[in-house]
This record gives sequence, structure tokens and C-alpha cells, in this order.
Amino acid sequence: MFIPAGYDLWPDVSPLAALAILAAGLAAGTLNTIVGSGSLITFPTLLALGYPPVVANVSNTVGLVTGSVSGAIGYRRELAGQRRRLRMLGAASAAGGLTGGVLLLALPATVFRAVVPALILVACGLVAAQPRLARRRVARDGAVPAHGGPLLFVGVYATGVYGGYFGAAQGVMLIALLGIFLDDSLQRLNAAKNVLAGLVNGVAAILFIVFADVDWAVAGLLAAGAIAGGQVGASIGRRIPPAWLRAGIVVVGTAVAVRLLVG
Repeated sequence: MFIPAGYDLWPDVSPLAALAILAAGLAAGTLNTIVGSGSLITFPTLLALGYPPVVANVSNTVGLVTGSVSGAIGYRRELAGQRRRLRMLGAASAAGGLTGGVLLLALPATVFRAVVPALILVACGLVAAQPRLARRRVARDGAVPAHGGPLLFVGVYATGVYGGYFGAAQGVMLIALLGIFLDDSLQRLNAAKNVLAGLVNGVAAILFIVFADVDWAVAGLLAAGAIAGGQVGASIGRRIPPAWLRAGIVVVGTAVAVRLLVG
């Protein structure tokens, strides 16, 4: 983690605030690895502690990148054999994350807010219907390409744009896309989701480090919590039966949409 020379790493962070940020990072890292939407824990926590919205947003993105990496490592068994797929889809995620990050720096963060709940609810519906939709696609098109084909590539790029710009429930949207266009188990798709979301957040984080004001005390505390949370999430997530995992994704995604609708 790069820290500017002469920077005081823990300015004005009380022990209680530091504990709250660390705990929020732990919870977000766990939730992101299993489902997604961990920022709905950390971002409000930072706002409640008095951090300005833009500083909270970029520091949150930078801090939670380590949780994505930790979660992907925790799911490494499920990632076996997905290298070619992730290489292709990862390019789409990285490009989308860069686009979304640039948009966030150029536009107000309220641009997507009106449509985000609808997008999340649609993604939840797709996750719930994923087994049926996937069977219909296989019956109609025959064998499914290992990387999902051009439509999935475009969808992952668009999700990356959304993730780099706003990010709430990005994981729910990715799971919906991967489940429809790829013929694989939900646990393996969840592992791929963690890598793709991590790429989006990583690219956006690099952009924010260069061009925005990151509070390194906040980012460091979130990172420490998220690393532990990523391992906890991977341990819990792989033990959840597919039907329960799918139900959990739908419940969390719906809760996020409702939370955003009511403000």
C-alpha cells in the first residue's frame, strides 16, 4: 500500500472509530465474498463517522480491494480450470472498472442512483430464475462456450462500468450474468465473480489513488478487516448449498434495492 512521505497514518481516528471501521471492513469482506454488497455496510459507517461522501467512497473502494483478493484466494479450489475464462472476462471487467472510475470522477455520484434499485431487482430476478434460463439457453443454442460468448463479455463490461462508478450489489449482477451464460456450478461461478469484481475494484482503486483524495487511515483499517473477512466468507460460502446460496443472493440483493429506494 503506497503512503505519501510524511503522512500521518492515523490522524484524528479515535480508538472507537477505528474499531468500527475495522469491524465494518470485516463484515463487508465476508459479505462480498459470499454474495456482494459489502459497501452497503462500510460506506454508511464512514458517513456516520463524519467522513465526506467523496472521500468515503474512494477510501472505501481502495480499502476493500484487499478483501476481494483474499476472497479469491479463499476460493482458489473453485477457480481451478477457469484461467482462460477469467482472462477473457477479466479484460472486460478491468476495462469497465476503468470507465466507471473515470465517470465517477467526472460526474456526480447521483447519476445512477435513480436506476440502481431497478437494476438490482432485475438481477435478483435473473438469479432466482437462473437454472431455468440456463437450461432454456442450452436447449436453444446447444453447447455453451467456456467463456460465455460475446453477449456475456459485453454484459461483464457494462457491470464493470457500474461497479467502478457506483458498485452496490455488483456481485449480484455478475452472478446473474455468469449463471445464465455459463454452464458451471454456482460455487465456481461465485469464485469467478470474486475475481471479476476484484479486478473492477482494483482498477478503480488505482485511478482513485492517482486522481482522488484517499484517507489512508480509513483505507488501511478497511483493508485489514476485509482481508480477514475474505477468508471467513470463503470458508462459509463454499459450505452453503447452491439453493440456499441463490436464495441468499436474492434476499441480500432485494434488501439493498429497498435500502436504496428508501434512502
